[in-house]
Formats: sequence, structure tokens, C-alpha cells
Amino acid sequence: MRVYVPLTLPGLAEAYKTGELAAGPFLAYAVTPALREWYLSDDIEELEYAALNRAALGSLRLLAADPGAVRRRVVVAVDVPDGTAVADPDRGLDPAALGEVRVSGSAALAKASSVHVDAGDAEADVSAAAGALAAADGGDDDAQFTVDGAEDHELLWFATQEIPDLIGLGG
Repeated sequence: MRVYVPLTLPGLAEAYKTGELAAGPFLAYAVTPALREWYLSDDIEELEYAALNRAALGSLRLLAADPGAVRRRVVVAVDVPDGTAVADPDRGLDPAALGEVRVSGSAALAKASSVHVDAGDAEADVSAAAGALAAADGGDDDAQFTVDGAEDHELLWFATQEIPDLIGLGG
């Protein structure tokens, strides 16, 4: 099963150093029944794109908790064994949990298929969105507008071989 793991650039650097994307159990996003119902599509590419965007919001939450991290959202796509990623049925209808899965095992970075990262020109909007996230979660419409502004930026696709360049270790 393909899952999308939200990270930050420091988190990606740590995964590169250790070779482990995440130790189980960890939170990721995937095409779940609730996401299918919410998105109203049978197109798997569209559904995976929706799961990727849910993970990008998860990355924004990580950025909000780490003010020192570079203000770029990071999502890693990785395949995990079937049955190891499970959606919580009690949270299935919670809009904040759409696409959310708990992965019971670990995930080696070598199993990742791609990395998705904001371009540099997104940093100001991502920074503003990270700062507005708590207020948006509290129902502030203006703050939600700011958070939505980060979603206007498409995450760029990178091959896993490009990780050293993304984290500043490339030549």
C-alpha cells in the first residue's frame, strides 16, 4: 500500500542519515474509504493526489511545532506491506483525519518512491500558514484563508536520489 509520510527538511535529513523514514507506529496518509467518500472520485491518481495533499497539511503541522525548520512542506511516498497501514474507524468521519492511517511497522527510506517538497517561493506562504494553523483549527476564517494559501503551492516531485541535494548535502 502506498502511504504519504509528512516530514520537514530536518526530518528528511534525519531519515537520510539513519536510513529509516519512520519507526512504527507512525502517522501517514493514504487512500482510505473515508477519503474516497469525501473526494467523490474513483480515479486512483486523483485519490492519491488528495492523500498527498492531506500529508502536506500534516507536514505543515510539523512545521508549526518546529519554528526553526525551513518553511517548506515535505512528503515522502513509500510503499508499506498491506495490512500495516490502518485507518482508525473512530476517526473516519473526522474531517481532520481524512486519509489518516497508522502504520504499525517501520519504513526504510530505501523503500520510498518519491519525495515532494515546496519550492523556495512557497516559504513565505508556508511560514504564514504554519503561524496561522492554531487559529484556523479554532475556527478563525481569516486564519483558514492563510492556511489555504499554502495549498496554492504545488509540491515539486523529486526522485529519492535527489535527497542529498534537498537537504544540502549534494555537490
